[in-house]
Amino acid sequence: MRKNSGTLNPALSRVISELGHTDELVVTDAGLPIPDGVERIDLALTANVPEFLQCLDVVLAEAQVEAAVAASEITTHSPELHAALRDRLDRHNIPLELVPHTDFKTRTKNAKAAVRSGEFTSYANVILVAGVVY
Repeated sequence: MRKNSGTLNPALSRVISELGHTDELVVTDAGLPIPDGVERIDLALTANVPEFLQCLDVVLAEAQVEAAVAASEITTHSPELHAALRDRLDRHNIPLELVPHTDFKTRTKNAKAAVRSGEFTSYANVILVAGVVY
């Protein structure tokens, strides 16, 4: 039976349902390199479709997230996006750690999957750390 609400993409729905405590899921812009061995859920259709924040909102609505990591460069290169990211995470009481972009890219190698948006804004990427539902 097909879902008719929440995450309609079957691969994304499956990945979210399979996340265990401390597993990591990356929500990315259109340009972040996704390491070999990390499952790619490619939602990008064209420039900025879907947007990073749209994808993030869907994931946050369905996943239990206890922490998030973003590249520190977002604060200077994309301050409006940084503010919007912080706002969304704050609404869910999710702390945000900022690390250098090179460290961020290295850490993505440990992710269970990467959800690629069509976002063209620089540093529109976040690693979400799964929490527990109890």
